[in-house]
Amino acid sequence: MTPRTSSAAWVRGITDMMAAEGLPAAELCAEAGIDLAALQLPQTRVDVDKISRLWELAVARSGKVALGLCPQLTARYGNVDVVGYALASGPNLLVGFQHLTRHMAVISDCTTFALDHDARGYWISIAHIGATRPIPRQRVEYALLTLFTLCCWLTRRELRPLAVELTTPQPAATGEAPYHVAFGMLPRFGQAANRFLLAEADLRADIPTHNPSLWALHERLVETELDHLGQSLTSTRVRTEVARILHRGEPRREDVAARLHLTDRTLQRRLQAESVSYQQLLDDTRCELARQYLSDERRSLAEVADLLGFADQSNLFRACKRWFGLPPGQYRAQVLYPEAEGQGSTQAA
Repeated sequence: MTPRTSSAAWVRGITDMMAAEGLPAAELCAEAGIDLAALQLPQTRVDVDKISRLWELAVARSGKVALGLCPQLTARYGNVDVVGYALASGPNLLVGFQHLTRHMAVISDCTTFALDHDARGYWISIAHIGATRPIPRQRVEYALLTLFTLCCWLTRRELRPLAVELTTPQPAATGEAPYHVAFGMLPRFGQAANRFLLAEADLRADIPTHNPSLWALHERLVETELDHLGQSLTSTRVRTEVARILHRGEPRREDVAARLHLTDRTLQRRLQAESVSYQQLLDDTRCELARQYLSDERRSLAEVADLLGFADQSNLFRACKRWFGLPPGQYRAQVLYPEAEGQGSTQAA
């Protein structure tokens, strides 16, 4: 499977934010295995696990559990590059975010973006995929807050979310203050997704910088970049869509086709042209997500099975034996405690 990565612009923004917080960005990047100089090159992409490592190091060095949870920092350093230009020239947030479900891959193909209608408005959510180590909560909170501050900047309005939800537990060390400052309210912690809810009127409000000609130009630039990254392949789009909805249960091929605005027959034909089957893509996506979920010891095996769309844990057990040659519990132990595994092998020998 192709490694998941984020753009140089996005990671450069993170390092600039860390530098603004007084942290030695060059040292942190070197320790995380990130070439800081290469981030000046637009074609550079950074591996998902290296970005998580960068956040881990920065939090440890700063001692700030709420590192990056500041709207002034996300407004200044949340660099979404050409995707941001497309959003700024579009008619409103609703239309722009409908496109962002595909365009997010330009910023990061290890992040999925979803826009879901609610009786009160629209939930705007993100999730991370493709990691083999736990994703620091600060990384998730920074990305979600960047999206929210981007909404305010694009509309030139002081927006207020109707609700904010995070999958992580409330951190005792920081208290409520940083979240009130960031979002204007206390999130609900320990929820199923990382997301915030905006009123429909806010998403339909005109963007003052809307320019149809520039919007068409920027959309073409984003589509070109998607082609360059291989994100326009039907198989890639299917895997992203599966990852986005797998936690709801095993998605049927025809349902994924509908979400991609294709007929089931067209989807089958395009996948056949790319020499891949829907079932193979579903299995590959599950395997990729299983590596990530099992690396996070906060998740129970029952929860992992649910997130992968399995009917019960026995299906997860059989799948892990096929993917990794180990049952899920042993695979998790091997990933989280490799030293112990090595000692056990030495003693056994």
